[in-house]
Amino acid sequence: MKHSAGVLVHRLGAEGAPEVLLAHPGGPFWARKDDGAWSVPKGEFDPAAEDPAAAAAREFEEELGSPPPTGPWHDLGTVAQSRAKYVTAFAVRGDFDPAMLRSNDAEIVWPPRSGRTTVVPEIDRVAWFDLETARRKILVGQVPLLDALARLFAESSGSSGSSGSSSFRDDQAAP
Repeated sequence: MKHSAGVLVHRLGAEGAPEVLLAHPGGPFWARKDDGAWSVPKGEFDPAAEDPAAAAAREFEEELGSPPPTGPWHDLGTVAQSRAKYVTAFAVRGDFDPAMLRSNDAEIVWPPRSGRTTVVPEIDRVAWFDLETARRKILVGQVPLLDALARLFAESSGSSGSSGSSSFRDDQAAP
C-alpha cells in the first residue's frame, strides 16, 4: 500500500461560501481529463518513518512551490483513494494565487511501455473551487475529505450547512 499526505487549503470565496484549492496532475495521461482528475496537493511518504503533517507540508511546497499556509491544521482523516493508495489530509485556512504555481518535475515513461522518458510537471495547474464543484472535480476516492471539511464548517458555524465560517478550533498547529 502506498500512503500520501496532503494539505487541503480553504478560504471563504466572494459569495462567503467555502472554496478549496485543488491540483491537476501534469503529463499527457491527465492532459484531457478534468472532472474526477483533480486532487488535494499531496505526495507519498512512509508512515513508519515520517509524521503525516510534516510530509503534507513538504509535499505541498514541492508540488506548488510555496510553503503551505500557517495557522491551525485540522486532521481530515485518512481515506482509501484506491485499492493501492491511502491519503491522509489536513485542512488549513489560507490563500494561494494559482499564477504562483511552481511545481517540481517528474520523469515518466511515455507512451506507456515505450521505454522513452519525458519530464512533466507533477502539477500543471491549481484552482479554487466551491465545495459543490470540487466534489465533481476531485478524484472520487478523495470526496470523503471534502465531506470532512464540510462537517468542520458546519460544526464551527453551529449549523448543518456547509457555508459556515472557517474559524475552526485550534486543534493542531502547522508543522
